Parts: sequence; C-alpha cells; structure tokens
Amino acid sequence: MYDLDWNLLKSFLAVVETGSLTAAARQLDASQPTLGRHVAELEAKMGTTLLRRTPRGQEATEAGAAFLADIRAMREASDAILRRASGAERQIRGSVRITASVMIGSMVLPRIVSRLRHDHPNLQIEIVATDSVDNLLRRDADIAARMVKPTQVDLVARHIGDIPLVAGAAKDYFNLHDRPAVPGDLLDHDVLGFDRDDALQRGFAAFGVTIDRSFFKVRCDNHLVLWQLMRNGAGIGFGQKPLFAADPDLETILPDLVLPALPVWLTAHRDIRHAPRIRAVLEGLETGLTAYMAGEWV
Repeated sequence: MYDLDWNLLKSFLAVVETGSLTAAARQLDASQPTLGRHVAELEAKMGTTLLRRTPRGQEATEAGAAFLADIRAMREASDAILRRASGAERQIRGSVRITASVMIGSMVLPRIVSRLRHDHPNLQIEIVATDSVDNLLRRDADIAARMVKPTQVDLVARHIGDIPLVAGAAKDYFNLHDRPAVPGDLLDHDVLGFDRDDALQRGFAAFGVTIDRSFFKVRCDNHLVLWQLMRNGAGIGFGQKPLFAADPDLETILPDLVLPALPVWLTAHRDIRHAPRIRAVLEGLETGLTAYMAGEWV
C-alpha cells in the first residue's frame, strides 16, 4: 500500500482535461516541468502509463481513463470541504452569464440551471444560446460550454467529455417508411440537413457518399428547428444521443454508423475563474453535462 499525493492526481487530471502540459500549468498556476514530474511520479506509483500524445493533444490511456471518475469525485469532495470550511456557499451570489450552443442552451442547460438555482438561491444566471462563438476576452459571457477548444491564452478551458452523435427519426416517420439497414439506404429516405453549412455533406463524403444540398429534403441552419422537424416526422436527422434517449417519440437507427463525437469544453477567463460564483457554476455545469453525456440525464 502507498499514499497518493493529491497534487499528483490533480496534475494528471488537469493535463487530461486541458489536453496539454502547458494549458494545465496555466490552469493550476504551476510550471510545466512541475506537472511533468507529477505525472511521471504518478505513473511510477501506479506502475503503468497514464498519458499518451495524440494529434489532438495529451489524452488518457486506457489505464489512465479508468481512474478519471474516481479522481473527479475526489476533486468534488475536496472542493465541497473547502467551501464549507470557508463559508463560500453562503457567499455565492451575483450574476453569471453562460453561453452555449442552441441545442445545449435550450435542451440541456434548463435542468442544470434549475439545480444550480436550488443550491444557490442568491445566484442569478443569464443564458446566451447561440451557435456563434461569444468572446470571453471581451466578457460577452463569463463561462462558455462549447464544442471547440479556445485558443486564447487568457482563457482556461477544460475538456469534460464527448457527446455521441447518432442518426434517427420520429417513430411516426418509420410507421410510413422502412428503416435503413445500411448508411447507403439513406439515399432513398427523406433526410433533414443544413442549408448553407456543409458539415453533413462532408460527413457523407467521409463514408464515400457524394451529395449536395439538394439531397436534404428540408434544410435549415438552426439545429433546434431541425430537431423539431425530425420530431414531427419530417424525415431522418442527426443529433445528440442523450437527447434521442430522453424522447420516447424518437428512434435511433444504424447502430454501426460511427459519427464523430462532439467534444465539450468548459471555458472561463483566467482572471475570474476562482470567483466563488464562477466556480459554483463551473462545477454545476461539469456535473450536469457529465451526467448528460453518460446517458444518466434521463
């Protein structure tokens, strides 16, 4: 048996969540060599490699990923102890402005914000639901929940997980149409897609299927409108797996179709990230979004 230094675990977690030693060092206000030593020491204690370098940055190995849930639980417990000791829970007041995509802002945040308001009644929350990226450096928002990693050095970002994407439609649609057995069958179906955004066309091309915008029988660049079109039986669409699971009127298809997952980054300006109200909202968002991504949101 051996004792584990919490600092080693904290450094490892920060590297995984930010994707690099440099970003993790900024987040923890530590030096990059220090974090490197912490990770090396932790790997020596565990007797296994915990990190690997990929084109997307530093990621946990299979062995390292097995520890992440427990380490995050330790962090939450540690933060809770510190809040109680300092009386921070009583000090959490003021306004926090959150920006998120239209789908996350309209479909997921309401449940998380309700819990936050219950836990912190003196907290005021503003939600900006938009698919354009608000500028945290200009303080257009205090916190961003986004699917892209920010590049500005004054922002601290944490990668908290990935949202799986699937294809599906309303059960009413499948009462009138056969279910596709393979991706190529989609060519014979009413498929919903974007108008000016070519993301889905590029996705089809990755599977060797060339289409243009006319392939989509109904087109709109607003994700929420597309979602409602799908729910009302207008055709087959693509969306976040947890939202499909939460809607009894929807059915997913093509289980072997592997779509790129959406990475979720929580971001705040480094100058305000330690403010009690910001920390409380970041923690609430991480807890709620992690449960959502794991399918425990339903």
